[in-house]
Formats: sequence, structure tokens, C-alpha cells
Amino acid sequence: MVYFLIRVLSPLALALVVFGASAARAEFGAAAARAEVPRASFAGAGEPTSIPYGWMDFCGRQPQECRQTVLPAADLELSREAWARLNEINREVNASIQPLSNLEHWGTIADHWDYPTDGKGDCKIYALQKRRLLMEMGFPRQALLMTIVRDKNDQGHAVLTARTSRGDFILDNLTDEVRPWEATGYRFVKRQSQEDPNVWVAIETRRRVGAR
Repeated sequence: MVYFLIRVLSPLALALVVFGASAARAEFGAAAARAEVPRASFAGAGEPTSIPYGWMDFCGRQPQECRQTVLPAADLELSREAWARLNEINREVNASIQPLSNLEHWGTIADHWDYPTDGKGDCKIYALQKRRLLMEMGFPRQALLMTIVRDKNDQGHAVLTARTSRGDFILDNLTDEVRPWEATGYRFVKRQSQEDPNVWVAIETRRRVGAR
């Protein structure tokens, strides 16, 4: 009798766990969709600058990701649904990857960018995965920009910028909150060009443009 109950209840318990997780995601998505869509300013993009070594190395190993057509700049129309998806992907990717330094993960101090094939990684892995998932959802590539900043300890850090009709927002592995770029406390250094992901431009932090 005990054996029978274990066999019956174990799948039931697993189903309840899966259902609970799905319900939680649905509840969060609904709440985010109801939330007021915020506004931010736009970071001022400057002249072309040096390409991060990690991106060039990534392109050497994943050429299909970098052989991209040059496209006109396009911002993401930030509807409530789009805002909900940004928050959902930021939270889900943050929860799905085990944080691990570049040296611990790859055994090298050379900057290594990649997708989370083993579920581990540092800031670049989080940002690349968010970019990929959002593009798979149909978000425009030109609005999802890998970005290099200096954090509050003046350490190099990578985040994903979502360039939207309501300003620039940051998806960051250090917080589940999608924030306006000017509210992060970071010093922004450079990011991908909207037209060509293989061109990087300096960010003029003193020049901010109001959201349209």
C-alpha cells in the first residue's frame, strides 16, 4: 500500500511543482503587463570605438551570430506586453544561470563570451542569452545591444541595453529589475551600434536625450 501511494503521489507532487512554477510565471507576467510602462532617457551614442576582444572571439567561434546584414536603426515599441516580456526574460535568465567567473569557468583570464551551454557563466553569458531569447520572440535585433559599463566598484561589467520608444532600459544579471540606464549607477563605456552589431560606439554619458 505504501509503495502504491509513493508511485501515485510522486508524479502528482511533480505535477504540482511544475504547475506552481508555471502559475507563478503567469502571475508575474500578468502583473508586469498591468504595470505602468516607465520612461527613461536615451544614452547619447558617439563615434565608433574599439570592439571588445570577447565579441571578436565569440564571432570567431559563432560566425553565424555575427554575419548579419546591416539594418536601419530601429527602436522597440515599448507596449505593456513588451515591457512584461523584458521583465520576464530578465528574471528567468538570471534564475537559470549559475554565476561563475571567467577564470573559474574557462580557466583563462582572456575574456570569453558565449551562450550558457552548461548553465554557468558571468555577466556576458547572461546578456547574450537574454539577447538571443528576445530576438527569438521577435524583438528587433537593432534594439538589443550588448553594452560595456564600469560598475559601482569601477569594475568592467556587461549588460544588455533595450533601446525602446520610451528610452534605454538595462537588463542586468545583478538585479531582476529592468531599470532606466541612468538609474543603474554605472558608468557607460560603449555598446553595439544599432545598425551593425559588429560596430561598437562610445557612449556619451554627459549627453542624454529625453524619451520621445
